Amino acid sequence: MEKRAAEQAEQLAKDQARRKVNLAREEAIEKASKARKTKRMAKRAAEEIGQSAKDQARRDASFAKEQAIAEAQEARKLKAKKQLLQ
Repeated sequence: MEKRAAEQAEQLAKDQARRKVNLAREEAIEKASKARKTKRMAKRAAEEIGQSAKDQARRDASFAKEQAIAEAQEARKLKAKKQLLQ
């Protein structure tokens, strides 16, 4: 009877130790997962900011190009009009 009680106590101690180790492992995995997720989110945010800046620069360049074309066309029209009046 005492031997059986001692075995049960020993088994209980082993089970508790195993659960403690498993819990610690799961917590470490969860912590690492959260760290990776945070890193991914920060990287994605930085990429989105960079892409937004690139898009804005492209829109600005396109607008400037269109404006230059319009000004050149207007200048050609004025020149043609002056030549007709002379």
